[in-house]
Amino acid sequence: MVITRQDRNIIIEASDSINMGAVQKVIDYINILEIVAKNQGTEEQASELAESVNKNWWAENKSRLLP
Repeated sequence: MVITRQDRNIIIEASDSINMGAVQKVIDYINILEIVAKNQGTEEQASELAESVNKNWWAENKSRLLP
C-alpha cells in the first residue's frame, strides 16, 4: 500500500486483493471525518436538530408501531 499527498488530496494505492467492502467502510468513515471537520454548529443546535428529527420520525411511524 502506498499513501501520498498531492496538493490538498491524499492518494491511497492498494493491491486488488483487498476487500472492497472494507475499503468502502473506510472511505465512508473518512467522509464522516471530513464532514465533522467542516461542521460549524453548536452542541445546542445539534440537540435541537436531533429532537426535531426524533419528533418527525415518531409522528411518521407511530401508527406502525402502536396498535
